[in-house]
Amino acid sequence: MFRTALAVAAGLGLTVVAGCGAADTGKSTSAGGNDTITLTKPSWVGAEANVAVAKYVLENELDYKVTTKQMGEVIAWDALGKGTIDAIMEDWGHPEQEKQYVEEKKSVVAAGDLGVTGHIGWFVPKYWADKNPDVTDYKNLDKYADQLKTSESGGKGQLLEGSPDYVTFDDAIIKNLDLNLKTVYAGSEAAQITQIQQNAKAKKPFLTYWWTPQWLNNVVDMVEVKLPAYKEGCDADPKKVACAYPNTPLQKYLNADFAKDGGKGAEFLKNFKWTAEQQNEVAKMIAQDKMSPDAAAKKWVDANPDVVKAWLP
Repeated sequence: MFRTALAVAAGLGLTVVAGCGAADTGKSTSAGGNDTITLTKPSWVGAEANVAVAKYVLENELDYKVTTKQMGEVIAWDALGKGTIDAIMEDWGHPEQEKQYVEEKKSVVAAGDLGVTGHIGWFVPKYWADKNPDVTDYKNLDKYADQLKTSESGGKGQLLEGSPDYVTFDDAIIKNLDLNLKTVYAGSEAAQITQIQQNAKAKKPFLTYWWTPQWLNNVVDMVEVKLPAYKEGCDADPKKVACAYPNTPLQKYLNADFAKDGGKGAEFLKNFKWTAEQQNEVAKMIAQDKMSPDAAAKKWVDANPDVVKAWLP
């Protein structure tokens, strides 16, 4: 997510389905035309939903074995370039890695849109914004800093963050807009969600780094704070960012050898495309309904045969 992991859900462990040679070498065997495919599983639940459904279809419709590896986004790009993994299903934009691996080394190829547009921003709960409409303009946030203070924020208003692994510009934005705020990391998407839900239940004010799509948005009504408008290049220097985050059409990438020799598996992953609403359905099953990723994927696939059929080679 503009993140090395808008990147989040989290506390999700490594899931491995053993495949021919993959467990021994750490490398996928699919690029050689065999039947094992290795996918990276980011730490936020929306991205896990992509992987869960892709894994289920690859295993049950196309007879592949699938290994999933949880890792940060930059590490995943390095692994993709080396062929340790075959695909990234949800990338929020990593220009340096794209230049290195797609343009220069040509060891990674673009695999098309995921079909979901991501957006990161600062959000406050609607119940608080309804009582204080001006809080949705960043220029007024200092006025409410006392209401946002926590034991971790050192006397300043707290801006709640998720995982330290996410790429954010929030410290720079706070500094460059001269705001009386401090970023405080929950540690993971799951921990951040818990804090948001606890605050919402108590009707407490809060300000959080957050994003769409995300299943929690259907549970806790939040309103985005207006930051200075995003303009092309305003985030070019991470230390000088003083603007909002852009809308980001989320992308898929494949290891170049796998894209060439991965057969129906590679073709399927290129075809995989769905909506934010569909992703949220599966994410909610995993995160809120506490279904296993495989069970959530099966339920969704069984209910959407025509969508799945369109993805198949």
